[in-house]
Parts: sequence; C-alpha cells; structure tokens
Amino acid sequence: MLERIHEITGVLLSADEYLDDFWPNFRNIDEVFWKLERIQSFREAGQASWVAMMAGDWERSLKLIDDERGGAYERGSFVRRRIRVVEEPITPYLQWEMHVLALRVADAEQVRVLDAGEVAELEVGRRLPELVVLGTSVMYEVTYDAAGTHSGARRIDDRDVIAACRGELDKLFSVGEDFRTYYEREIVPLPAPRMTV
Repeated sequence: MLERIHEITGVLLSADEYLDDFWPNFRNIDEVFWKLERIQSFREAGQASWVAMMAGDWERSLKLIDDERGGAYERGSFVRRRIRVVEEPITPYLQWEMHVLALRVADAEQVRVLDAGEVAELEVGRRLPELVVLGTSVMYEVTYDAAGTHSGARRIDDRDVIAACRGELDKLFSVGEDFRTYYEREIVPLPAPRMTV
C-alpha cells in the first residue's frame, strides 16, 4: 500500500492549510503517531540550526540544536515512531537531521533507520512517500517542491488505507536499525559537512 499512496484519493492542502489541519488532529491522536521520511535533503529555512549549517558554521549549528533541548516540542501522551530511510553518501541535510533526531530520541521519540536498499522492492518507478499518520483516522502525504521546500500535503481519510499503511510501517519499523546505534556508528564520527554555494 505504501508504494501506491500517490494513487489514493486525497484532499490537496497548501502548506498553511496542512498546518491548520494537522495540529488539531495531532492533539487528538488515538494511537501511534507515525512518520516515514525518504527524501535525503530538505530546505528548513525556518530552523536557525539548519541556516547555520548551510552558512558553513557547523559548530554553531550543533550548539543551536543542543539549545533546543527542553524546548517547545509537543510530546503528547501517545507513542511517536519515525522511520528514516538513508542513502550513502550521507547528505549534509541528513547529517544535520540526525543530530536533531538524537535530541528527539532523548525526548522519547522512537526512531529506526533503514538503508534505502531495504525498501528497493517497494520503490519500483518511484520513491516511497513522505508520510505522517495520526493514529487511525488521518494520514498525510507531505509534499515538497524540487528544492526540498515543504509545499503542502494530501490528506487521506480512508481508514482501510490508513490501517494497511500502519501495518506496513510497523513491519518496516521492526526491521529497521535502532537509531542510537546507527547514529553513534555512522553520524557522530563524520567531519563537518562541506557546503557548496
């Protein structure tokens, strides 16, 4: 089902409409919050630490990430699970994001890492979608433009589709590598990312 999400009927939302729709549903999650991330590079212009990384100031970027510890990160009383698909070589964005995720894991988000090769059989013709699943009732295929800037989402309400996707996400999560193990082995030893203008 994950590989066919683009075929499923959904309500197209702009970036602002997505956020307006997301937060009320997020606060009413009835089960697990899921996030599937597949794209290897995004633009996060609203994140000071990302801006610092893009400017070539890696030390400042890491300090800003660390400063977010204990910040306004809505936790909720539900389980939060993320599957992060990774490709080699690690992009500067992914290196940065892994440090952000290390902070979130410390704040009780469960993250597993999957090598892109492990989802290759699901990606015939196109990559897996960027997905956010809010419990059993709402799912979003989050969209980005060619530069990796968030452009909105497609909201999918079909509970059978959501249930099927939740089952597939659970399977992927079960075979993924523990985030902390991956992070310590593959990310921590990396030198500062080299940014090109």
